[in-house]
Amino acid sequence: MPLHPQAQAHLDRLAATRFSDMHTLAPDAIRQGMRRMLAALPPGAPVASVADRRIDSAVGPLDVRIYHPSPRQVLPVIVFFHGGGFVLGDLDTHDGLARSIAVATQAVVVSVAYPLAPEHRFPAGVDAAFAATAWVAEHAAQLGADGHRLAVAGDSAGGNLAAVVALKARDAAGPRIAHQLLIYPDVDFRRINTSIQAYAGQYGNIGREMQHWFMDHYLGDRALKTHALVSPLLAGDLRGLPPAHIVTAEFDALRDEGEAYGERLREAGVPVSVKRYDGMIHEFMRWPFDATREALADAARALRPTLFAA
Repeated sequence: MPLHPQAQAHLDRLAATRFSDMHTLAPDAIRQGMRRMLAALPPGAPVASVADRRIDSAVGPLDVRIYHPSPRQVLPVIVFFHGGGFVLGDLDTHDGLARSIAVATQAVVVSVAYPLAPEHRFPAGVDAAFAATAWVAEHAAQLGADGHRLAVAGDSAGGNLAAVVALKARDAAGPRIAHQLLIYPDVDFRRINTSIQAYAGQYGNIGREMQHWFMDHYLGDRALKTHALVSPLLAGDLRGLPPAHIVTAEFDALRDEGEAYGERLREAGVPVSVKRYDGMIHEFMRWPFDATREALADAARALRPTLFAA
């Protein structure tokens, strides 16, 4: 279908920025620009309790933000990793999405401020994401949550981290992850599929130069791009992973790899649902589109059987 009018209006606003020139800027300059744009984001959904905390994880202190929709109840918990190409983003840029997930799922959401590249290249972000998940599983009771009903979630680069944490947890025999919610995940650094080539620089997607800008900042060495913990789509064995719900968008450059990952999970015997939102673009779930409400409701339905099972 054509680009949705809500997405088109958003892209028209984006066109007034220097979005297409980002690859010429230093990471700090773009981070500062993102913070200035926070005012353009819609106000986040109200959540009964929101608290910032510093946890003492296995890799050292990490800042997290805890969203509890019903503090008098012990609820399942979702560890959330924000997007931003492993270079950008923080607890504030994705506060609205984290709030929306907490409200839609009625689970505690723990949003993690993992270390960013290039100051902290791969595997620093992966190690921090896994350590944060292990900490939440062990200390969930302190958060009013049940660590035995734990999911991982993330959007874009955060979707990559959620998928990678699920792989690492399987191979380490813990922590046990009940579900993975992968929102337009970045799971194949080869950058060869149809959507990432056809849509580069269009529909709000970054161009080829920016794709390499993110890759080089995150990896340092492009030879790492086929490593299973960089490109989980290329992992040799996906058997035994937790059930997954994967969100993709029609005009998203990452669409094909997310859907291919869903197919690989299905072939490996992993229960998986994949939903493409027609007319939508990358990052649509951070914006108040009609499809965002639909996607949140779909995600909640997908997670409910595992997180709220008796």
